[in-house]
Amino acid sequence: MKKHFLIFAFLMIGIYRCYSQNAKVISECAVVYEVLVDDSKADPQVIKAMAGATKVLYIKGSKTRSELISPNFKQAILYDSKTDSTIVLREFGNSKYMSFLNEDKRNEKNKKFEGVNFTNTNETKTILGYECKKVIATLKDGSTYTMFYTPSIIPSNKDYEYQFKDLPGFVLEYEAESENGKWRATYTATKITLTPVASSVFDVPKSGYRLL
Repeated sequence: MKKHFLIFAFLMIGIYRCYSQNAKVISECAVVYEVLVDDSKADPQVIKAMAGATKVLYIKGSKTRSELISPNFKQAILYDSKTDSTIVLREFGNSKYMSFLNEDKRNEKNKKFEGVNFTNTNETKTILGYECKKVIATLKDGSTYTMFYTPSIIPSNKDYEYQFKDLPGFVLEYEAESENGKWRATYTATKITLTPVASSVFDVPKSGYRLL
C-alpha cells in the first residue's frame, strides 16, 4: 500500500512540474507579428501598400498597445482595461491624428466578435519554439477564421485582444479581416519577449496630433 502511494505521489509531482513548466502566466510582454496579405480578393495596390507591414503588441498589466506599421501609415491603439479607456493614434506621412473610443464605439467595433465559437482541431504548428494548437473561429455571420494559440503562455490580461479573450492561451498566428471587409491578412509572430515593458510605451502624446 505504501509503495502504491509513493508511486502515485511521484506521478502527481511529475504532472504538476510538467504543467508548471509548460504553462506560464505572463503580465508583461512584447510580440512582433509579420503581416501578410495573400488574398485573391485584395486590390493589388493594397497588397503593395501592406508589403513589409508588421504589428507590435505590448502588454503591461491592464495596459495594451497594438501598433500596425507599414511603409505608408502607422496606427497605434492604446487600451487600459483598468480605466476602460481607448485611444487611437494614426499617422499618414506628416499628418497625425488622435481619437478616443468611448464604450459605445468600442462595443460597436467588437460587436462582430460577440458569441464567437472556437472549434478545436488536431492540427498543431510550432511558432517561436511554442507548440500551437489550431482552432477555427466562427462568427455570428458564419464567417470563419484560422488561429493558432499556445497553451504554454497565458496572459493575465484577457483583454489584450477582444476576439481572443476566451482562448486558453496566447495567439501567435491568426487571420483578420480589414476594417472595410474587402480583404484578409495573416499575422504570424516572429519575435516574443517576456521581459518587463517600459511604462513610456503607453504614454499618450500631449502634442503634435490633431484631435478627431
